[in-house]
Amino acid sequence: MTSLPGGSDNSGSDTEPQSLVCARCGTRAKAPQPTWTCSVENGTRHYVCDTCSRENLRAIEGRLDSAWW
Repeated sequence: MTSLPGGSDNSGSDTEPQSLVCARCGTRAKAPQPTWTCSVENGTRHYVCDTCSRENLRAIEGRLDSAWW
């Protein structure tokens, strides 16, 4: 079982899981997807679907500090 970071696992709860929305194209997912990218910008989490992540890989890598290379 997986949960969103900072969240709690309420396996006995009747609440609906939070759906994720791609910050670029608006694609929706009902649960965290292992192929999606999550970034924190100005303290806010942004999720990007796997298609948008692949299409924008160079831009994503270009924002990494040189220490990552």
